[in-house]
Amino acid sequence: MKIGIIIETKEYEKAWNAFRFAVTAKKQGHETKVFLMGEAVECEGLTHEKYNVDEQLRKYTDDGGEILACGTCIKSRHLENSMEVCPISTMVDCVNMVVWADKMVTF
Repeated sequence: MKIGIIIETKEYEKAWNAFRFAVTAKKQGHETKVFLMGEAVECEGLTHEKYNVDEQLRKYTDDGGEILACGTCIKSRHLENSMEVCPISTMVDCVNMVVWADKMVTF
């Protein structure tokens, strides 16, 4: 199954669970794509002693998971040069992900 995941939060536990979901879906053999929107574009490098978001994000990408990030959200936070695993994307990319997916999940 093709699963699209939209993440809109940088709240530690919610973002951590979103990426855990993405990792698990990949491990079960599903095709997945993640789109970061709003404050979620700040998830790269986000760590917490209990909910290490960056660790789950890296597990996802290390397993071949694709992450897209809202360019407008990145630019509004002046993060254009600090993103390693999240390429700048557009709403067109988000819409294309929704069209591509069999199922969508939003965190």
